[in-house]
Amino acid sequence: MKEKNTFHINGYLGLFILLIMVLGGGWLFYLTIINETLATGIIAALLWIISGFFISSLTIVGPNQAKAILFFGKYLGTIKDNGLFITTPLTQKITISLKVKNFNTALLKVNDSDGNPIEISAVVVFKVVDSAKALFSVDDYRNFVAIQSETALRHIASQYPYDTFEEEDITLRGNTTEVSEKLKIELEERLAIAGVEVIETRLNHLAYATEIASAMLQRQQARAILSARQTIVEGAVSMTQMALEQIEDGQDIQFTDDRRVQLINNLLVSIITDKGTQPVINTGDVKE
Repeated sequence: MKEKNTFHINGYLGLFILLIMVLGGGWLFYLTIINETLATGIIAALLWIISGFFISSLTIVGPNQAKAILFFGKYLGTIKDNGLFITTPLTQKITISLKVKNFNTALLKVNDSDGNPIEISAVVVFKVVDSAKALFSVDDYRNFVAIQSETALRHIASQYPYDTFEEEDITLRGNTTEVSEKLKIELEERLAIAGVEVIETRLNHLAYATEIASAMLQRQQARAILSARQTIVEGAVSMTQMALEQIEDGQDIQFTDDRRVQLINNLLVSIITDKGTQPVINTGDVKE
């Protein structure tokens, strides 16, 4: 099925023509009575019958609406123009909305790529762009959008981890924009058969499942502490090396191996510790 235009003319012009036909039929019927001629009576009857058929074909198309025209089960085409129109007589007219619609998926429980159960849902913004496909290619395009949206969301959520500390990895929590865009692309492929265009998709809920939320929070905190400690150690080593080089080069001081190890130990402890260090001043040996 593919949408196409069908025969339709301006309704006001059509009404004017029908009015002339009705009046013309009345005039011919009057002449039939006066002259008692059968031919003019038959013509008058035909004009009235034709006028009645076309009056039944009047249809009104509102803003952001479309009318699919069926003639005894055959799809003739669609009227998308707004206003009053006259189309093919004896046809069925099916109204379909072209307005932008929102759909909230149900709260789904899915396993992410690491196998952790998570809760996820999304908002899908869409509209009908092909009335023929929306009406005749699927049973109910709204229900089709709902089921396909949840299926695509499950598929996308299972491809990525909920969270990770690897910067190059895409995660559901840290890359919601990228994940939403991939969800939109997959939905467009799934909903093309229904004549639906996906305007936007957004994740509106994302969390660990309740049965593992506490444990995953502790794991997340531990990984965050480990990552922070790693950064601190790397910085401390760099600062210590730089301090030794500046002391030895700038002051022309050469440390023995023992003194160097002691100085490195003091510098690392003072930089890495999360508590304030207490300086100890060496005043020399005390003799009693």
